[in-house]
Amino acid sequence: QVQLVESGGRLVQAGGSLRLSCAVSGRTFDGYAMGWFRQAPGKEREFVACINWSSGIAYYGDSVKGRFTINRDNAKNMVYLQMNSLKPEDTAVYYCGADRSGATHITQYEYDYWGQGTQVTVSS
Repeated sequence: QVQLVESGGRLVQAGGSLRLSCAVSGRTFDGYAMGWFRQAPGKEREFVACINWSSGIAYYGDSVKGRFTINRDNAKNMVYLQMNSLKPEDTAVYYCGADRSGATHITQYEYDYWGQGTQVTVSS
């Protein structure tokens, strides 16, 4: 059974940094795309970043480009999201997703598996 478990979310001041982790298990993820999305109250789930598990090629949403970095550790079955220069508008629940196609998909509907989410709150 595929499981994705996010962790690392907490309250942080604007300008600070945070690293989110996503532990994946239940199968091999070769060829998958692993993505991070976020959802603020009353808003749609928004694409943040994704990375191909095999190639390591990453892609970012415009709102986080230059501030966030996605990477993965194949040996540990972990996906990370390093977030720097955080802003209050980054406040949201952050979700880790897995897409079997491995393509760069920026809509949540293309993803096959999801974690439960982790709350990130950025205070001004």
